[in-house]
Amino acid sequence: MQILKAEQCDLHKILQLQYSAFSGEAKMLNDYSIPPLHQTLTEIEYEYANGVMFKAVDSTDKIIGSVRGFTKDNTLYIGKLIVCPKLQGRGIGRGLLDEIESLYPHHRYEIFTSSKSFRTLKIYEERGYQRFKEETFPYATIVHMEKHPCTKAT
Repeated sequence: MQILKAEQCDLHKILQLQYSAFSGEAKMLNDYSIPPLHQTLTEIEYEYANGVMFKAVDSTDKIIGSVRGFTKDNTLYIGKLIVCPKLQGRGIGRGLLDEIESLYPHHRYEIFTSSKSFRTLKIYEERGYQRFKEETFPYATIVHMEKHPCTKAT
């Protein structure tokens, strides 16, 4: 696996992978109205133009994961950390998270996930993230987590 900055020409494939990755989340929540399943190419192009985006590729250059984020007021807001469902649990997500954090070593980091995504919550907590806020939406309760520059992963 190799982690590289995503390119504009990757956005369609990343969006398709996002739909695949979040389909499992939607099934778990029994709600296919979750926003990542309805994001458009125009919206992901906006995120690409206004932030940073990485892709994880396999030995054949197939995109197998991605993460994106943007900074505001000394905080890196990390979003849509995705890994091909068949390849989850192999450290790809952790590698992507480490890579995006390494660009902003002195920033606070913020990320979120569903309260029912126990595996994802565990990964974030192992990486030093702590819960600080919950929001309830029709489709899920969202747990917001933060990590400060001094926090080390376990």
